[in-house]
Amino acid sequence: MVDSTDRSTLRALVGEVVAGLGFLTHRELNPAFEQLGMPPVPEDAGSKRERIQLSLGKVPDADLPQVTRRILEQSRVQVSPSIRYQLEDLLWAGSSPEIPKKIRRELARALDLSELAQHHDRFLQLLDRLWTAEDPGLSFEALEGLLLNGMRQVTLRDRIERHVFRNPGDWSTEDLFDTLGAFEAGDARFARFLEGLVSADVLLDEHLQDKTVSTINDCLRAAGVELRAVGSDGGYPVFAVVSTRLQGHRRPKNIIFASLTKPDIRFRSSVDNDIEIVGESPDDTLVYDREIPIEGLRWRDLHAWWQDTHKISAEAEARSDLHQRLLQSLPDNSEGQKNLFIAYHRILGPTPEDPALLPEVWLHWDHRTVKERGPEALLRSRMDFLLLLPHGQRVVLEVDGSQHYTRDRGRTPDSSKYADMVAADRDLKLRGYEVFRFGHSELKHLDAAEALLQQFLPDMFRRFKPGT
Repeated sequence: MVDSTDRSTLRALVGEVVAGLGFLTHRELNPAFEQLGMPPVPEDAGSKRERIQLSLGKVPDADLPQVTRRILEQSRVQVSPSIRYQLEDLLWAGSSPEIPKKIRRELARALDLSELAQHHDRFLQLLDRLWTAEDPGLSFEALEGLLLNGMRQVTLRDRIERHVFRNPGDWSTEDLFDTLGAFEAGDARFARFLEGLVSADVLLDEHLQDKTVSTINDCLRAAGVELRAVGSDGGYPVFAVVSTRLQGHRRPKNIIFASLTKPDIRFRSSVDNDIEIVGESPDDTLVYDREIPIEGLRWRDLHAWWQDTHKISAEAEARSDLHQRLLQSLPDNSEGQKNLFIAYHRILGPTPEDPALLPEVWLHWDHRTVKERGPEALLRSRMDFLLLLPHGQRVVLEVDGSQHYTRDRGRTPDSSKYADMVAADRDLKLRGYEVFRFGHSELKHLDAAEALLQQFLPDMFRRFKPGT
C-alpha cells in the first residue's frame, strides 16, 4: 500500500502519463480507461484532455496503485524511463527490508563480476529492467555527454559493453554498482536487483546460483536479511530477499479457514502433508493448498484459486461467490466480526493486489475435545481473521466479545478466561504472529467499524508494508 504522503506524487506522475492518451479518439478513450482500471467518462463531458483528467480524478486513492501497475504493464501507454523509475519506486516503497549502504558496498566487493555477467544478453536484460532512468549514473540508456565516433553521445550501455564485456577486468562489481546507482537506490529496487542476479534468468548454473547466494548472504545477515529459496522455476531455485528477524515464519502448507463446523480432517498422505476434509459436508470448510507467494496472499491469489476449484468462468462471478461464502462463515452472534469484514472490503475494494482477509482460520486442530485433552489442550483453536503479508509476516485480527472474559452469558467476570486469552496471545507472538484486538462494542455498528478501520488499516499497512 502506497503511503499517504506519496499519493499526491503518485497521482501527479500518473496524470502526466495518462495525458498521453490524448492521441486516441473520443470513442477510444473509455475502452482505454477500462483497461487501466479508470472509470468511464461520457464523450460529451469536454475535450479529450478534460475527460482524461476527470476520469483520473474519480480514481480513489486506494485504487491508484492498481492503475499504476496496469500502466506499467501495458505497451499502449508511453512511459518515459525516468517516470517509470519513479512510479516503480513509489509502488515498491517499504516492500523490502532495509539494506544499508555499507552492507551493499561490502557485498559488491565480495562478488565476482565475471561470474555474474558471463551471459551477456541475460545480464543486460536485468540491468535494463531495473535501472532504466534518464538521469546520469542511474540510467541504463542515460546520455553521458561524450561523442562516440563523432555521431552520437555515449550511453551507459556503451560503457558497460566496453568495461564489462570487451575489456573484462576494467570494472569491478563495486564499479558497476556505483555507476548504476545501486548504492543509493531504494531498498526494494536493490532487493529485486539481488534476486535478479541470482535468478536462473541470469545464472544458468545452479551450483553458481548457490555459491553467489552464499556470498551475498554472508554480507546481508549482518543487517538481519538474507536471500532465501522460496520456490522453483523450471527446476531452478527462486530466491527472495527476506528478513531473518521474522523468526518462526515457515511457508504455510495448508490454510484451513471459513469453516461452518469443526472440520473432520484426515491425512491422505502424511509424507506429503496432504489433508482431506471428509464427512457429510466437506465443503463446509475451505482449504487453500497453493504456494503462498513471497508478496503474501492477495485477493487475486484467492480469487484465482476459487475460480479454478469451482470451475467458474467469469472472474467477477467468482469474486462475488467467494465473498458470500466467506461472509457466511462468520458467526451469527458476532456483529463485530461481520462489520470488520464488510468494512475491510468497503475501504479496500478489495483490489486484486490488496492482502486477502481470511476469516475463521484454524490455528490448531485436535480430534479430541479440550475436556478430553485436559491440561495439554491447545488454546485458541481458531483465529477470527488472518492476513498473510509479504516476507512471511502474519497478522491476526481478533474481535473480543464478552465471552472472552466473562461467564454466565456475560453476567460474571471470569479471570481464568482472560488469563487463557492472554496466554494464547503470548504463544502466538512467540511464534511470529502479530495480534491486534478490537472490542466488540467498537465494531457493533458498521459505520463505526468503517471509521475505525479507515484509521487503523493505513497505519497497520505502513508498518507491515504489504505493497509490492
